[in-house]
Amino acid sequence: MSLYRAYRRLVAIRLRERVYRVPENNYLLRCFQYLCPRTIPYGAFCWNEQCQNCRVQWRLGPEEKTRVGLSCKLVVREGMEITGLAPELAGLMSRVWSASTGDIVYHPEKGREGSGDDQG
Repeated sequence: MSLYRAYRRLVAIRLRERVYRVPENNYLLRCFQYLCPRTIPYGAFCWNEQCQNCRVQWRLGPEEKTRVGLSCKLVVREGMEITGLAPELAGLMSRVWSASTGDIVYHPEKGREGSGDDQG
């Protein structure tokens, strides 16, 4: 049994001005695990919307509205841009890039953009 939903190709997502290829048809948190298999499994994630530690800010393009969602329930889409990560995610994802993660850490208590935890 695989951790990932069935996929036939990798789709491009943007994170910190870099493009990464991740399995289509999978939740974003699973895609983060695909990128960081040695750290994400050990994060404080419930994988069922309870903890909120996987909250992200995202949009489908530079002209689109930024939304807020939970990466454990948000299915990855081609061209998705991740513009903010909850502190738990940012710390565990830091191995993906060499620079500091401070500019992409999303603190929900400082206010939210978007229309809630929806995908569309």
